[in-house]
Amino acid sequence: MDCAKAPLAQFEEKYPYELRPRAALELCEAWSRGTVKMPAAKRAILDAHAVAKEIDDGVYGALCHAIGHAGATVHVETHALGLPFYELTALVLKFGKGEYQRPVCEKIEYYCHRLIYWQENTDKLDFKWARFLIDDNRPNKEKLLSEKKRV
Repeated sequence: MDCAKAPLAQFEEKYPYELRPRAALELCEAWSRGTVKMPAAKRAILDAHAVAKEIDDGVYGALCHAIGHAGATVHVETHALGLPFYELTALVLKFGKGEYQRPVCEKIEYYCHRLIYWQENTDKLDFKWARFLIDDNRPNKEKLLSEKKRV
């Protein structure tokens, strides 16, 4: 959810009174700590996605989808792909066909740096994770589904 801070800030610059994307991230962080249950976070995620449809703004709608997917990573790891897909889409829409390459490459580089940072620093966090996130005995449903499809 770390990488969702930039799209949220960008969204809030244009839509300061639309609070649903921020609420989604806040509730998903609380969910990751075990202080709220999944239904509340899921509702907030769906509300963030709803904003994208309501505002009729391709760039900022894509940012809402990016934020929603970032929050959903608490539940399903593969939702993490939604953040870069939608945020990069927002950049292409914002800069257009002829000018998107540089900002897209810069954003991809940013993602790589953040992934490396978290790979090296996750264990240093003073963070109380929800029990379901640290239970190594829980099956990874996405991984199992992927393996089933390959057979």
